[in-house]
Amino acid sequence: MNGARAEVVVDLDAIAANTAVLRERVGRPLMAVVKADGYGHGLVPAARATLAGGADALGVAVVEEALALRAAGVTAPLLAWLNGPGEDVGAALAADVELSVNAGWGLDEVVAAARATGRTARLHLKVDTGLSRGGATPEQWPDLVAAAARAQADGEVDVVGLWSHLAYADAPTHPTIGLQVSVFEQAVAVARDAGLTDARRHLANSAATVALPETWFDMVRPGVAIYGLDPLGGDPAAHGLRPAMTVQARVLLTKRVPAGVGVSYGHTYSPRSETTLAVVPVGYADGVPRAGSNRAPVLAAGAQRLIAGRVCMDQFVLDVGDDPVEPGDRVVLWGPGTDGEPTAQQWADAVDTIHYELVARIGGRFARRYVGSAGAV
Repeated sequence: MNGARAEVVVDLDAIAANTAVLRERVGRPLMAVVKADGYGHGLVPAARATLAGGADALGVAVVEEALALRAAGVTAPLLAWLNGPGEDVGAALAADVELSVNAGWGLDEVVAAARATGRTARLHLKVDTGLSRGGATPEQWPDLVAAAARAQADGEVDVVGLWSHLAYADAPTHPTIGLQVSVFEQAVAVARDAGLTDARRHLANSAATVALPETWFDMVRPGVAIYGLDPLGGDPAAHGLRPAMTVQARVLLTKRVPAGVGVSYGHTYSPRSETTLAVVPVGYADGVPRAGSNRAPVLAAGAQRLIAGRVCMDQFVLDVGDDPVEPGDRVVLWGPGTDGEPTAQQWADAVDTIHYELVARIGGRFARRYVGSAGAV
């Protein structure tokens, strides 16, 4: 662990390899989603690793993420899609960032920025096909498309993408998938009839990329699968993926205690016999879910053990029985699972969430360390 108290280790070669596997699987352009600090893996290193693995483009949520990538020297095609009123659209256009538009007011702001900067804006138009989140409704779509086609004819925008997002891709047989594909195809037809004939269609997220070829269209847009996590909640190896993140810490303190002693706040755990307790110096301030109290597994002294008592702000406790554990020994919260450690999926199951949330939230006072050479500069 290089002396670190606690660290998140990110395998860049795994990210590159996962990207390559997915790119080969679909046989068409792939936009690697690196939003939310690369799903907790690091925005810039993750982006470079995906490009080393063959990603054709990058996707982020907000303009600030896109500008950070450009500032780091990343020149790949780049889409930012969560754009609200008053965004610095001019800065995005100046940095050659593609933008998503959901509504007429958004198109108006982009057109104004294009006029002010003298740069043609590269746009992706998003339609809401049934997620009821971002995107123009099917009723709003024809007007948005018509306005975008006029702006394109005037040279102010270039509509390069038509896209939407699936609600149930992680349940591949769910009937909403076919319905959303149908609505999307109808929306594409409206756009094609309006003259937007060159825009690339993209619908597939990670789950759809691994399970739903009918959603692949012209480009896929995987996120969590890039980082080696199974979007269907199973074994990532079944899709040729390798988890890239290992979360680990060093034992801070050990102590021998009698049976029946209360452990951590509220004494929600008590050992049945004399035992050794090990204090691990990370907690919910570092992204370790408090819901893991008495439930989440940790590898220590060669075995998985549940957290003993409540997760605190800065620490939690393990009951290691009579096994030899000393201050400074390594414990692993989650990792690939190849050396007996728990996986992020095990943690997600234990705390009733999804692995997306766990990897994206872990951080705080964890140091981050990169291994592998993919995308190194």
